[in-house]
Amino acid sequence: MVPALNFPPELLLMAQGRGQGIRAAIFDVDGVLTDGRLFVGEQGESFKAFHVLDGHGIKLLARGGIEPIVISGRDSPALRRRMVDLGVSHVVFGAPDKLAAAEPICKALALPWDDIAVIGDDWPDLPLLQRAGFACAVANAHAEIKAIAQYVTALPGGRGAAREFCDLLLTASGRYAELLQAQRVSLDTR
Repeated sequence: MVPALNFPPELLLMAQGRGQGIRAAIFDVDGVLTDGRLFVGEQGESFKAFHVLDGHGIKLLARGGIEPIVISGRDSPALRRRMVDLGVSHVVFGAPDKLAAAEPICKALALPWDDIAVIGDDWPDLPLLQRAGFACAVANAHAEIKAIAQYVTALPGGRGAAREFCDLLLTASGRYAELLQAQRVSLDTR
């Protein structure tokens, strides 16, 4: 069965990166994996809402051979819990300089920037987006981020934009249909 999802061929070419193909994807958190709003309780605790589609997309990305990396300018127990639940092992919390936080991870994974995709929404993401083999902005990103992105998602941050990014990368890598078929088979055998 042919997947219902499809992207324009020129977008799929861009989403393959500039090198040997996208092998890792860096995600911002606030404004990408969440809608950007911060809920702070009277004791200073923060609450975040994550979309299940985005989380499943990150899991599929890993299954498809593209390493998810999360770099956040903030830290919270909710974020730490979500990353554990998703099985994301390359995470940096409270990074004031996201490029400096990303460099050691990329070096440890032997990944050149041409093989890395990045999705962001605001100025702290600029250095990563400028180096990425494929740069993506969420629909509700700041104008400066949209201006340098190769693709702007149809969906806003925290509302499925990260899943759209994952689906695009998996389609461009040729892995989307295989993952979809595997899911269909597992459902049929229950």
